[in-house]
Amino acid sequence: MTFLPAACYTLSRFEKKLFCSSLAGVKVPTGYSSNIKSLVQMKDLKLINLKSHDCHTLMQQLLPVAIRGVLPKEVRNTIIRLCYFFNSICNKIIDPSKLQQLQDEVVVTLCLLEKYFPPAFFDVMVHLTVHLPREIKFCGPVWLRWMYSMERYMKILKGYVRNRHRPEGCIIECYIAEEAVEFCSEYLANARTIGVPKGIEERIESISGFKVIPIDYKTLCEAHYYVLQNTTVVDPYMSKNEKWLQAEHKRSFSSWFKRKIETELAHPENTISQQIRWLAHEPKREVLSYSGYGIGGYYYNTRDHDSRSTTQNSGVMVEAESLHMCTAKDKNPIYANMLYYGVIEDIWELNYTQFKIPVFRCKWVDNKGGVKVDENGFTLVDLNKEGDPNDQFIFASQAKQVFYVNDPNGGRWSVVLTTKPKLYDRGDVCDNIEETPSFSRGLPESDDIDNEDVAYVREDCEGIYVEEDTTSRKKRKRT
Repeated sequence: MTFLPAACYTLSRFEKKLFCSSLAGVKVPTGYSSNIKSLVQMKDLKLINLKSHDCHTLMQQLLPVAIRGVLPKEVRNTIIRLCYFFNSICNKIIDPSKLQQLQDEVVVTLCLLEKYFPPAFFDVMVHLTVHLPREIKFCGPVWLRWMYSMERYMKILKGYVRNRHRPEGCIIECYIAEEAVEFCSEYLANARTIGVPKGIEERIESISGFKVIPIDYKTLCEAHYYVLQNTTVVDPYMSKNEKWLQAEHKRSFSSWFKRKIETELAHPENTISQQIRWLAHEPKREVLSYSGYGIGGYYYNTRDHDSRSTTQNSGVMVEAESLHMCTAKDKNPIYANMLYYGVIEDIWELNYTQFKIPVFRCKWVDNKGGVKVDENGFTLVDLNKEGDPNDQFIFASQAKQVFYVNDPNGGRWSVVLTTKPKLYDRGDVCDNIEETPSFSRGLPESDDIDNEDVAYVREDCEGIYVEEDTTSRKKRKRT
């Protein structure tokens, strides 16, 4: 019997459980990928029934998060580098000047893979990654040449088949009928084609039923103040109150603004627009409450709805201007943009009689102690650390969707992963090119992970015993 110790890339049974549990607990936004939980088999600790797009999603987004708590640091960072490379080359926008940098990075990454993994791992497919940056330089971005759109269209064509003995005829007949309907719809104003769903980019409306609920006056005033503070036509009135203390300004501006507009309306030659007139009045106490809303290419749900769903659509991120001070006695504070992360608690439409404004009431994470960036560039948040409870509202149009994955390292932290809006132009020109969001803010440096003192054998994992092949030895003696 020959004992073989565990290699540095070997997972212990505990690490396999941690890896599978991390993927089994992932809930992604609608349309992001398939249900990852259904692909994990906890009994045998393996992944099953993976399709091509599932592998694409795992490699570019979820795998770097799932392996955060397993493997030695050097091996883990090497795999993260490879995932970061594939994430970069699949962007819809690629700077040609950075292709050489990607080429150099993938060469270093493959050298590190050769350092930690056995020669059997390196077949021709692994080697071909070296040529991908050069292929992009000659042929253009990868997303223009991959087969996902063709595979989706093949599913549509398969749905046309009604008679399995004549599949070609069924496909031709249904295709011609659909093409004729779409052609005619181009010449009909305000017509909606039958069987063609309304695109999410055209939807700024609820995706669920609504309830009319009354809210307390304090919360209503807070939402109304946010609307006034972030509406362009109100800016001239806001500037007149900059010298007020911020708390006093927030408390009394709405009433001051209402009196100011009433005074100006008393003059017959006023130029007050209809929007300002209705904004000067507070919205109605009864708001329309939704559990789901579609806007800007995103589907949003409340936290309560997500708790009963297999998807996660309640995570939001917003970039906002905030006041920064060095100390409490700082007399020269500055304004700077910061990213805020939170979860949608309620989705409301404020009724200003002539128009409605959709807002999200969110529970925000405190940026002082609830947000951090680790050494690999992952953004982590502590959803239990609540920020200012008096600043909860944002416009629905201001939000960007994110989702949270529990950190496999344990504790209260969650890893933030971003998504891109599902916008598709039906014309000849696509003006909604978005980068594939990266799972981290940077690439692990090769100097940190290319360490000569790396242990190629894991002492914390069980090795295996291999029986010696005696038959081959006897044959050698006979020859």
